Amino acid sequence: MDVDRKDDIRQFLISRRAKVSPEQAGIPSYGELRRVPGLRREEVAQLAGVSTDYYTRLERGSLRGVSDSVLEAVASALQLDEAERAHLMDLARTANAPSRRRTPRRPSQQRVRPGVLRLLDGMTGAAAILQNGRSDVLAANLLGRALYADVFNSEVSYGPDLQGRLPNQARYLFLDPAAGDLYPDWNAVAATTVAMLRSESGRNPHDRALNELVGELITRNGQFAALWAGHDVRIHTTGTKRFHHAVAGDLSLQFETLHLPGDEGQTLFAFTAEPGSASASALAFLASWASAPSAAATAGDPAGGTTIPARPHAQAESRITGKTEPHD
Repeated sequence: MDVDRKDDIRQFLISRRAKVSPEQAGIPSYGELRRVPGLRREEVAQLAGVSTDYYTRLERGSLRGVSDSVLEAVASALQLDEAERAHLMDLARTANAPSRRRTPRRPSQQRVRPGVLRLLDGMTGAAAILQNGRSDVLAANLLGRALYADVFNSEVSYGPDLQGRLPNQARYLFLDPAAGDLYPDWNAVAATTVAMLRSESGRNPHDRALNELVGELITRNGQFAALWAGHDVRIHTTGTKRFHHAVAGDLSLQFETLHLPGDEGQTLFAFTAEPGSASASALAFLASWASAPSAAATAGDPAGGTTIPARPHAQAESRITGKTEPHD
């Protein structure tokens, strides 16, 4: 196993151990002063039913040959949630993979099946986009392109390699100051995005394009680097997302995700508004705007220029770049 992968395992287990207090684990502390946040290694070992030496070996990044039952016991001792358990299993699966499968690879361009494109186009009442695990936007319906027009029209989101011409949500979020205006809850969106990339890294650690994206964002954005170092993971299934759209104004949209079993790594995100709400009216207005010939000709077309102006608010640049200098 490569050194970086062992360090990922070590940091993940240490960070999860630090999040569990003795009280949460049912261990009496008797008011003693503790030198480490959360549980001690020997306490995790005791809760998991393994020796301290064995757990110490695991926490040093050695998961090769570890049984699923031991991993489940460690996960229970650390009170891991569903996403964290899956991540631990992914780390172990990679550790046990044959060495020939660990060569960094650049995946071929992901294709979207015609049936999926027809499904997207048929979703006229919802904004829908299709992404891969690296947060590349593979396709979108008309309303989805209008909702995410800033992402499609941002030169930053396409990165240094323009061959694929795929906009990337994470690159836009952390490198384009306009993202601070599009997302009123920028901090929450940023944390979720990094956690999803962490989960993808656990599943596909040798995806060269993913590793290059992470390396680029760590180098160029201090907040991404800090979030990445937290080793948080997340499964994104459903929820509410707020937008401050330059055409439609403020929207609060519910989203559902659908993983496509026949297209590994592709996920469909569909956004809808509560019927009768102000967001429903705003989404209907955006759909009408997107259907107009002048808007349809340019919305989401990176070569055609943007028809939706970027209006970053005063603090957007500091939140996106990781800088804390005051703004005029």
